[in-house]
Amino acid sequence: MDSLLRILLMKVEEKINRGSSEKWANYDFEQLGELILEATGVQLSTTTLKRIWGKVKYPHAPAIQTLNTLAQFTGYVDWRDFEIKNSESLKENKTKEIVITNEPAPVQISGRSLTIGKYLAAGVILALIVVVYVGFKRRGLPAGEGAPKIEAADYSFSLNKINLTGVPNSVIFSYDASKSPTDSIYIAQTWDISRKTLVPKHGKNHSAIYYYPGFFNTKLIIDSTIVKRQNLQISSDGWLGLIQTTGNPIYFTKQEIAATEGVKIDSSLLVAHNIPLMPVSPNTRFFNQRDLGDLMDDNFDFETIIRNTNTSADNACRKTEVLIQCKDDIIIIPLGAKGCVGNMSLAFDGNYLTSKYNDLSGFGCDLSRWTKLKLICRNRHAKIFVNDNLAFELDAPNDPVGIVGVQYRFYGPAEIKYSRFWNKAGKLIELN
Repeated sequence: MDSLLRILLMKVEEKINRGSSEKWANYDFEQLGELILEATGVQLSTTTLKRIWGKVKYPHAPAIQTLNTLAQFTGYVDWRDFEIKNSESLKENKTKEIVITNEPAPVQISGRSLTIGKYLAAGVILALIVVVYVGFKRRGLPAGEGAPKIEAADYSFSLNKINLTGVPNSVIFSYDASKSPTDSIYIAQTWDISRKTLVPKHGKNHSAIYYYPGFFNTKLIIDSTIVKRQNLQISSDGWLGLIQTTGNPIYFTKQEIAATEGVKIDSSLLVAHNIPLMPVSPNTRFFNQRDLGDLMDDNFDFETIIRNTNTSADNACRKTEVLIQCKDDIIIIPLGAKGCVGNMSLAFDGNYLTSKYNDLSGFGCDLSRWTKLKLICRNRHAKIFVNDNLAFELDAPNDPVGIVGVQYRFYGPAEIKYSRFWNKAGKLIELN
């Protein structure tokens, strides 16, 4: 399996074209995780990826779910499909390696016995020397000397939000990268690779707009080295309802989404904003995010009641996701029609499961009716209930972090009756 795994990792590296993994920093693994999430719908944590690539010591074999995801990312059905299709080529390569490692027969030149292999080796070494020399000269370094060491203390990085709460919200980043040995200076506004921006070496400021609430770990990157980090929380100022589009989101006011109990986006509100329900139901989103004090994701209770009232033909599965958003981590709980439980994914602080290899049938329900979702987590062991029935239980492998709020994903009209947490001490935290 080790040889096959090496082949799989090489294919991943070739696909993302970020150079040799030997030089990858934590940032590169973060970006790989997001590319995998976009391509497969499964999120592998940075820690998991670093274990696979041998950056973090871990004595156990990779989980089959991880291998399946990496195989799917490179174009295979799953790990078994990859294994079958690459085992034969692996045998062929081993045969070729045996032939190559046998030293060629001597060639007589001017009465002396030399081997072709020795000439090839000498030529390769000479070529490497030339490449290294030219590389150093281009970077303005004396040949034979190492590249300048990047010291975090030589750089500064800070940020300032224009508004205390709400979206859209602009953030002004201030930085000093004047001592950088390279012009490859980036500011990453979040994990999203599209928000990694090249900035001038001798610049001082960079501005960005955040259209969605969240907790972001922003970074100043020199070449491929993260030298500074700053946490950024964009809160929602209470409940926020919107329609996610390929461009900027369509926001609704608090008054527009207010309901007798909780919040809702109904068909009349969509019509008023000229948002069609057909032929494709709109992506309805609710956010409620803010500083929740000492609420941690290893010991807490969560409860909410929701329903999806969209009867459009493309919403037969009533696919719904309830997200508990944490500082640098995520919990994603799927819900949907009972007949659609074969296409679900569950994420819980580093534990990522799909219905392809797990029984997630407990998350099947009738979302046209009020549906109760409850989560009880004790010492990173979680039990999830749907309408008071145990749907699933699992452990969270990642270290505990703070909870910053919730996000709900529906298609078309939807309602939330309430959303509430209890912290470790049993204190109620109502989101309103």
